[in-house]
Formats: sequence, structure tokens, C-alpha cells
Amino acid sequence: MEKALGQQEAFETGISDAEVLFEFAETDEASAGELAELIERLEREVNAAETESLLSGETDANNAICSIQAGAGGTDAQDFAQMLLRMYIRWAERRGFKVELLDEQAGSEAGIKSATFRVEGDYAYGLLAAEAGVHRLVRISPFNSGGSRETSFASMFVSPEIDENIEVNIEDKDLRVDTYRSSGAGGQHVNVTDSAVRITHLPTGIVVTCQNQRSQLQNRMVAMQVLRSKLYELELEKRRSDAAELESTKMDISFGSQIRNYVLHPYRLVKDTRTKFEVTDVDSVLDGAIDEFIKEFLLFKKGIKSPATTD
Repeated sequence: MEKALGQQEAFETGISDAEVLFEFAETDEASAGELAELIERLEREVNAAETESLLSGETDANNAICSIQAGAGGTDAQDFAQMLLRMYIRWAERRGFKVELLDEQAGSEAGIKSATFRVEGDYAYGLLAAEAGVHRLVRISPFNSGGSRETSFASMFVSPEIDENIEVNIEDKDLRVDTYRSSGAGGQHVNVTDSAVRITHLPTGIVVTCQNQRSQLQNRMVAMQVLRSKLYELELEKRRSDAAELESTKMDISFGSQIRNYVLHPYRLVKDTRTKFEVTDVDSVLDGAIDEFIKEFLLFKKGIKSPATTD
């Protein structure tokens, strides 16, 4: 409620400022430019507020734990996974969210095999949950000397970060904890001690890793936090009545299971297979401009027809 009142006051102030600038815009070039910037900012903030109004789940307001995994497509898929990681980091930065990279496994030739990161901000989970699923890229491969068109896949999985007030029962006997030497960035301590941690939850088969903290103890604490979030998300899935939605998170990371297509050749288009929403400015999307895709999916989920989508 406090945040909503603050937003309302900010919008009213913005509208008042716009009215003043409008009076001077015809004769003052600086005022015209300032007015254009203010209108653009207000439009962006109103759209964000409208999107957040569509979120009402019990954990939608929470921070998010996200995992990206390269799928079918070899080196192209690993490169695509890195492209998606950058896209979500840029999206978070645009919103003023904080991003913490928890784990990153480099690809064999380029890109990444997988990455886990935490996004801190209002409604981070509710917004990013719309991105969970398989993503498909079609382009001329930069890794193929023949210049052939290649299709590759990567997946995005999202769990709500949960606080200590939410109980998740994890027994020591259900865990296998492995330590190994960190392989990512980390300065002089990398590859000196076995500080990276991999935790396997035996009953579910869920595996989490963390290697970007300063010590093995810190990596284990963060890995356990990620595991708790994933187990909580798994429990939420069990409660959902929509079986199709649950099954969509378990599909192979390959053709036929994607939620969105990113086409760079022979034409340029990004299209969501669920909502049919599409844009041709692929570069902006890959630079983090995904708010419209998120909003369209939330409208779709609520059963609200959007004029922006195609049949």
C-alpha cells in the first residue's frame, strides 16, 4: 500500500511537471527536450506499475533465483545461453534491480554451459517467472565455417527466494555435498583451494552449485539458500492445478518445447509462442527490452486479451 501511494504521488508530480514544461516547449528547445524525456520516463514507469498490478501470487513480490542451462545445439547453444544471461542482467539493470552471479560454468569453446544468479528487487520473481521455459535461437552460426543456419536452445528456470520464516524441511541424509576448485573469476584464490560447492538433493535429484563466494562455507550457505528456493518452487508446482503448466517446465531443451523464438536469419523477429506477441527489433530485446513480453504473458495468464498480440 505504501509503495502504491508513493507511485501515485510520483505520477501526479510527473504530470504536473509535464504541464509546466508543455507551456514552455513551443518557444524553448531545452524545455521541449526535457518534456520528451519526462514523457518517456512516465510511460515506462506506468507500464511497469501496470505489469506489477497483474501479480498477486504469494511469492510474486520476492527476489528471484534464476538458472540458465544450454540445451541442444552444441557451442551455439552455449553461446546462446550466455546471450540470455546478458539479456536478463541488462533487463535487471534497466529496472534498478541488483544481480548477483552465484555460479557460472564456462562452455567448452564459447559461452556458458550453465549459470545461476540472484535478482533482488520488487516483484523480481513474479516478473521473471514469465520467462521460465525453453528459448530457441535461429541464426547463421559464427562457429560454423560453412556459414550454415543453425538452431540452438537454452532454458531459463526461476524460483522465488524464500526467507527464514518459510519452512522447508531438508534432512542431512538427503544431501550429497561435493567440493571442487572454482573455475570462474575470483582473483588469486581461484584453483588454490576446493572452495566451490555442489549440493545434490537425493530425493529430487536437484543439483545446485556455487563458486563465486570467498570461502567454501559461504559457497555452501548460498548453495543451501538456492536449494531451499528450488525445493519450495517444486512444492508450489505440486499445488498448481494446471498440469500443462507444470509439464511445460519439464520439457527437453530442444525443438517443440520453446516458449520464445529469436530469429536472426533469414529475417529478424522475436516471437513468444504462448502469447503470439512479436517484435522485429531483436537487438533491443537481447539488450534487455523484454518488459512487453513479460506483460503480455501476465495478461495471457489472466485471460485478458491484449491488442498488441497477433492471432
